[in-house]
Amino acid sequence: MEPAGNEIQSFEEGGEVAGKKEPVTVLVVDDDQVHRFMLSSMLKEWGWRCVEADDGTTAVAAVENHFYDAVLMDVRMARMDGREAFTRIQQIRPALPVIIMTAYSSVEDAVEVIQQGAHDYLTKPLDFDRLRLALLRAVDHQQVVSRKQQVDSRLPRPDLETDIIGSSPPMLELLEMVGYVAPTEATVLIYGESGTGKELVAEALHANSDRRNKSFVKVNCAALAESLLESELFGHEKGAFTGAEKKREGKFVQADGGTLFLDEIGETSQAMQVKLLRVLQEQELQRVGGEETLKVDVRIIAATNRNLEEAVAKNEFREDLYYRLNVVMITVPPLRERTEDIPRLVRHFARKFAEKNRRVLDRITDECMELLIHYPWPGNVRELENAVERGIILMRGTELTEKSLPLPIQRQAVVQRDKQPGGDDGEPVSLLEAEKQLVFKTLEETGGNKSEAARRLGITRKTLQNKLNRYSEG
Repeated sequence: MEPAGNEIQSFEEGGEVAGKKEPVTVLVVDDDQVHRFMLSSMLKEWGWRCVEADDGTTAVAAVENHFYDAVLMDVRMARMDGREAFTRIQQIRPALPVIIMTAYSSVEDAVEVIQQGAHDYLTKPLDFDRLRLALLRAVDHQQVVSRKQQVDSRLPRPDLETDIIGSSPPMLELLEMVGYVAPTEATVLIYGESGTGKELVAEALHANSDRRNKSFVKVNCAALAESLLESELFGHEKGAFTGAEKKREGKFVQADGGTLFLDEIGETSQAMQVKLLRVLQEQELQRVGGEETLKVDVRIIAATNRNLEEAVAKNEFREDLYYRLNVVMITVPPLRERTEDIPRLVRHFARKFAEKNRRVLDRITDECMELLIHYPWPGNVRELENAVERGIILMRGTELTEKSLPLPIQRQAVVQRDKQPGGDDGEPVSLLEAEKQLVFKTLEETGGNKSEAARRLGITRKTLQNKLNRYSEG
């Protein structure tokens, strides 16, 4: 039943979003009647259904009794403020996306709620384009969660312990696979481009297995020469080679009872592949220079950014080892295929590096976020993390803006702007021309100060001068 009194009002229209047959229903919570009316009118104009609540208490009662696709809630209210209301709503419906509205002076309150799990926040006066975008993302998120819950109801899996961030459909599929595979003893091959987070997937597999209380040992197979890799994996006896002054246990022995993660397995030599195959088949090994056979109980998780099927066809990787490793394959999607996860990743990295570098971060500008969402990210999540770290370190003031991002991303901004109506006849420009425009714009902003311009662009003064020389020659 509806909460008593006239405190809650609804407006219904037949608005729909992609993939959703029923009208989108948004609960608007604000003790300012005029502001509530304005928001209700706007939502009605978009064809959505709006339910109004005049304080946090009414909102909590509404959530207890009815389904909503999203909640749009003010943080400062007289009877029960947005922070307390969000906490109670989260207890009732943890997956319900809540968007916080706040005056600029109360941004810290909104950030606190975001850290507790709120979906997003908007500052007043509201930008209606930004509001619509935030609500559409919230509804998409709600649909994804609903699909996930439907799958979970058919095939239950344990809640995962993981540091993986992402709620896009590809990431939910990945997490679902991790949940099913982790409790087993299956050998897993993780495939994905560089920087996608294959190591995090391996850690999640270990953390949610029966081996979680034993060691998780990592080896980067591409970082060591073959002779050093053999010693690293299997250990060696004293005097086995020059510099072997004492006996050393290898990674297999260190991981006994736990999990061994072999990163970049595709870069190992044929000779090393033979030795790895024997350990996987027999669960036994010998130290380099030794004769004693050691039994080990190790689960193997391997990762690669190479197509090992193609490598097998070219005789660059042993077929028998490939099939031994590929009992279960988990593919980690590149960032360009899960762009809806970018805002959450950006906020996570921004908070992390602001705290690490003792910087005060009040907000990430909409322009900056949109640029980060649309950049192609060839280096995937690792590149995004590095870009946000650089932006936090070089930001001026307390806002993360596009001007403190790495130069290639700023170039992308120039290219995007020149593709917009009103640009250079709508024609895209070359990367060199985009870079040139960016450099001259930065010089103009710094009053011709080359040292300051170079600092803002993230390059040396000499590199800047070389670029200016090249532009003049062209």
